[in-house]
Amino acid sequence: MRDTGCCTWIFGNEDLTAIAARVSRAGMDGVELHGDLSLDPAEAGRIFRDAGLRIFSITPGDADISHPDEAIRAEALDYYRKLMDWAVALGHQPRISCHGLVQRIRPVADQAAEDALLDDSVRKICGWAADAGLPVVFEILNRYESHQVRTVAEGLALLDRVGADNLTLLPDAYHMNIEEADPAAALRAGGDRIGLYHAADSNRGGLGDGHTDFAAQFAALDAIGYAGPVIIEPAAPGPDPFNTDKGEGFRDTLEDMLARSVRAIRAMGS
Repeated sequence: MRDTGCCTWIFGNEDLTAIAARVSRAGMDGVELHGDLSLDPAEAGRIFRDAGLRIFSITPGDADISHPDEAIRAEALDYYRKLMDWAVALGHQPRISCHGLVQRIRPVADQAAEDALLDDSVRKICGWAADAGLPVVFEILNRYESHQVRTVAEGLALLDRVGADNLTLLPDAYHMNIEEADPAAALRAGGDRIGLYHAADSNRGGLGDGHTDFAAQFAALDAIGYAGPVIIEPAAPGPDPFNTDKGEGFRDTLEDMLARSVRAIRAMGS
């Protein structure tokens, strides 16, 4: 059966011990930990190990690695450089996820120039990760969150340009619902260059809450031999997709979504 996990950022600023308890109750195997450098990495790693959970991956804090202002870009890259040591100190050897600044949906000045800056920054990030013995996945977002790399095809082109052996792609069922004409076909096209997979339904709910054909996507993952975890990343119902706190009880709603998603995955035989 597939390993399952969830992104810790969906619970907001809840204590990691409480998050670990929720993840365990939902029947999951691990988490994608938010890369908050203010957290003690050794303590964070211990919390999840003690709960019998793995840290599969790290999702980064927002950092603009393709901004044309050199100072802004340098600050973003400094965050990733520090993230490598932080990730190693967790003791779980997680994948490092990277992407551009979420919510920057247009170039500051020139698209082609910023695409070249993205390539250069990702190349640097992969180099630091390789020195730390860590794999990197580039997360593919949608047009309402990013102006760069919105489809698996664009992601594959990025991999070719960057040329790093430790870099693969992170497609997300929710984002693919917006950008891909055929998400399952996109996964098949990604093949062994897919290193991680995120799942939320078409309405950003749990699996089964929307109209996404997850059976087709899991069949595609089987066909390409994907053996990694399914990282479930839902949002509680309500406005403002960039604020996880939807009001009283939102964490309990999310825990229920996660548990139902795990059951849906198991019902599909995955």
